[in-house]
Amino acid sequence: MSATPPAEAEQPHDLVGIGIGPFNLSLAALAHGLRSPLHSAFYEQGHHFSWHPGLLIEGARVQVPFLADLVSLIDPASPWSFLNYLRSRERLFPFYFAERFHIHRAEYEAYCRWVSHSLPGLHFGHQIDSVRWSPDRQLFEVDFTQLDGDGEAEALGRTYARNIALGVGTEPYVPEPLRPLVDAPTAPVIHSADYLDHRDRLLAAEHITVIGSGQSGAEIFLDLLRQRPLGREGLHWLTRTEAFTPMEYSKLGLEHFTPDYSRYFHALPEQTRDHLAFGQWHLHKGIDAGTIADIHEELYRRTLHGGWPDAVLTPGVRVRTAGRVATTKVELHLEHLQQAVRSRLMTDAVVLATGYRERPVDLLLAGIDPYLRRDAAGRPHIDTEYRMVTDNLVTGSIYVQNAETHTHGVGAPDLGLAAWRSATILNSLTGQEPYPLPRRTAFTSFGLEQPAPPRVPVQGMHFTPLAPSF
Repeated sequence: MSATPPAEAEQPHDLVGIGIGPFNLSLAALAHGLRSPLHSAFYEQGHHFSWHPGLLIEGARVQVPFLADLVSLIDPASPWSFLNYLRSRERLFPFYFAERFHIHRAEYEAYCRWVSHSLPGLHFGHQIDSVRWSPDRQLFEVDFTQLDGDGEAEALGRTYARNIALGVGTEPYVPEPLRPLVDAPTAPVIHSADYLDHRDRLLAAEHITVIGSGQSGAEIFLDLLRQRPLGREGLHWLTRTEAFTPMEYSKLGLEHFTPDYSRYFHALPEQTRDHLAFGQWHLHKGIDAGTIADIHEELYRRTLHGGWPDAVLTPGVRVRTAGRVATTKVELHLEHLQQAVRSRLMTDAVVLATGYRERPVDLLLAGIDPYLRRDAAGRPHIDTEYRMVTDNLVTGSIYVQNAETHTHGVGAPDLGLAAWRSATILNSLTGQEPYPLPRRTAFTSFGLEQPAPPRVPVQGMHFTPLAPSF
C-alpha cells in the first residue's frame, strides 16, 4: 500500500495497529465490518503480507480447521471469510468435493494475502520506530519510517492514535549453544523459519541433522526423508523431549483453546499460571498425528526390500555445545538426559526446529514503559480484554495480540482464537458490543467457581461513532 497521506497522519486515529500478521489482519477485517466506522490504520515493515514463507512446504497443512480464518468464528457473513475467498476464486465446488477440514498452509497464506490486498487502511513498507504517550494531546504518538523497495529509509512520518494494537508476532529462537553457528557462512546451520530458502543446499549435504520435535521439525524431517536416496538417507532427528509426542487433539483436550479456558487461566494466581504454562507444551508443541503416521509410513516403505534406512531418531537428547570442524563440518556435543551419557555427532548441515519467542517490544515502547504495570517476572499485566494495564494517566489503550500467553494461556498464539480476541478488543475499544460473544464455549468447567464472562459497559467511548449506513 502507499504511504500514509499527510492529512491522514495528522488526524488522530481511533486505532493504530502495529504489524500485519494474521492477528492484526483479523482485527482490521472485523473493524472494517463495524456499522459505526472506526478510523484506523495498520502498519507493517514488510512490503506485503507474509506468513512463515520458509515453512510453506508442499502438502503441509494448517493445524486448525478452515473455520479458524480471520473472521468466521465471530462473523460468518463477513466478506473476508475463507469461504468468500474461495467463492471469489471460483473454487467453492472443488473445495466442497475435496472434503478438507484442514487446508494447505500455502492456501491459508494466499487467503490472507487476498484480504490484505483488498482491505483498506493497511500500510505496508512502514517500519514503526517508537510509540509515546502525549499527556498534552491525550494521544499516542507513533513515529514511523517509510521504506523503499530495498528496505532503505525513504521518508519519516508521525501519526497519532487514541488506541494501539500490538501485533508484531514472534521471532525464531536459537538455543545458546548453537547461536555462534548460525551466523557462519560455511556449513549450513539454519532455523526452520528459513528452511525453503536453503532446501536445495541442505539436500546436497551428505548428512543432515534436524533438532527439535515440534510440527516444524517433523515436517522438515519428512520432507528431507522423502527426497533422500534409499539406503543413503544420512539423517539424524534429535529432540530434548522424552518422545516424538503427538499434539493433543482430543475433543475435550482442544477445549483448552476456548475463551472459557482463557478466562479461567487469567483468573488464576501468577505463580499457578506460570506452573501450568510450563507443563502444557504438549497442547500446542507436539506433532500432528497424521504427520507422525506419514513419517512412520515413509520409514517403513524403505524397509520393504530388507535393511533399515540410514535415519536415526533419538528423543531425550540435548545439545551441550557445538562447533565447526574444518570448514564444512559441524560437531554437536550431545547428552542423553535419562542415560546421562555423552557423545559427539559429526554432520554436514543442521536445521534448528527450535521454535519461536515473542518479539521484544521494550525498545518500541520505551516511551511508555514508565506507565506500564508489570508482574513479578517483569512482564506486562494484560487484562481480560487484552489491554496492557497502565497508570490512569494514560487514557488510551494498548491492546496485544499473541503476547499474552503468561496471562491468557496456551490459546494466545492459536489461530482459532484470532477472531474472538479481535472481537473482544473491538467491543472494549468502542464501549459497545458490535460483536456479541457467546457466554459459554466449552463443555468443560475448568474450575469449581466460574467467573461470569465480562460484559463491556456502554460508556467511556474511545472514538466518536458515525451514523450507521444501511
